[in-house]
Amino acid sequence: MEVNRKPKVLLVDDEDMVLTSIRTLLLIEAEHEVESFTNPARAVEYLESHPVDLIVSDYMMPGMNGIQLLGHARRLQPEATRVLLTGHADSASAIRAINEVGLFHYLEKPWDNAQLLLVIRQAVERALLFRELKDTIAALGSAQSTIRESQLRLLKAFL
Repeated sequence: MEVNRKPKVLLVDDEDMVLTSIRTLLLIEAEHEVESFTNPARAVEYLESHPVDLIVSDYMMPGMNGIQLLGHARRLQPEATRVLLTGHADSASAIRAINEVGLFHYLEKPWDNAQLLLVIRQAVERALLFRELKDTIAALGSAQSTIRESQLRLLKAFL
């Protein structure tokens, strides 16, 4: 993550009131950029070209449910953390989401603001750590390649 970039959160819910409530909470209580969509298909389009750290999606939405949306998100941005928010407490859906989309957390509506903020902070930290790990692995791979090339040049010089 760029040093001065705020973590970016994508909210998807077919209810404007839910989006406004969470957006306001994040703007008041946390230093996050927030994008929100009531249309899950538009959210997927957004994910195709805009990196995010966290996706919080409602489960029951017209046209595409939250598990489907988070599945697209996982394919498009695997390092982004995925959270499912639902008004329908259903352990089978939670288990399915965990298994299918690598769900980080499952929250029920109505949510507790303190719990939601904690989950969001942990989720953003997870995404940042994954990106840092990915960058470190890439740097190590590059360094290893450079070392191999140097070893081959040394061998050729002495043979």
